[in-house]
Amino acid sequence: MNYAQLRAFHGVAETGSVTRAAERLGVSQPAITVQIKALEEAYGVELFHRANRRLSLTKLGEELHAVSRRSFAALDEAATLLNESGGLEHGYLTVGADGPYHVMSHLAAFRERYSQIKVSLAIGNSDDMLEDLLAYRTDVAVLARLVEDERLDFHHVARHRLVVFVPRSHAWGRRRSIAVGQLEGVPMILREQGSNTRRVFEAALAERGIEPEVVMEIESREAVREAVAAGLGVGVVNEAEFGEDERLVAIPLRDADITTDEYVVCRADRRSQRLVRAFVELMDQPPA
Repeated sequence: MNYAQLRAFHGVAETGSVTRAAERLGVSQPAITVQIKALEEAYGVELFHRANRRLSLTKLGEELHAVSRRSFAALDEAATLLNESGGLEHGYLTVGADGPYHVMSHLAAFRERYSQIKVSLAIGNSDDMLEDLLAYRTDVAVLARLVEDERLDFHHVARHRLVVFVPRSHAWGRRRSIAVGQLEGVPMILREQGSNTRRVFEAALAERGIEPEVVMEIESREAVREAVAAGLGVGVVNEAEFGEDERLVAIPLRDADITTDEYVVCRADRRSQRLVRAFVELMDQPPA
């Protein structure tokens, strides 16, 4: 096995696609295919299932992927160490986030400052983003959830209040605020289990003995917004994420200060890497 073969395998295992792996590695698709085939033939193994022009890792492929993640993470760390005396003139940073709203302004500032660095962004709920971070699929994450895990390094950057929101035509559409007790039995549209906003919101209501009626669970903030706009129920959102939508009205809870915190997170064993450190330091600065 040589470096090119392992790099080709790792690229496809990470991206799930020969096309995306070729783009990331800056080589042709046939070159990726040839290297993977040579690797499989050299050891008489199958690393990918190939069906309907789609690739998925075999059990052996998954085990090799775990090894390749560690190997390339170590190589990245070595390269970072060797480049410490120079500027950030090249590299690739993969960022995870549990929502686009908080991270976008920071990504724009990062790209403006480090224009030669290629950046990719993965969006998902907090549980998924933490899993990606621990599995070396992302370098750093911007999340609203703090967990106790010695493998992770959390850095607090902001705090935001939760508000409920309804269509303008709703009975609450002209209210300046509502009491949290008014949510008892109210049909609500919430994010899926694993969403930090939902976790914090439900915990706060449970402390007050309030049980909202969850009529729909949706995995996307945008879809929650559309469901609320369609009159299917009341939504809850971080006030910084509410944005502008003429169809909807955000309503503060006057007797409950329910908040979420925003953190930038990285693996503890990678916090000294120059790219990761540069992003963490930028997150500490107010967005433009």
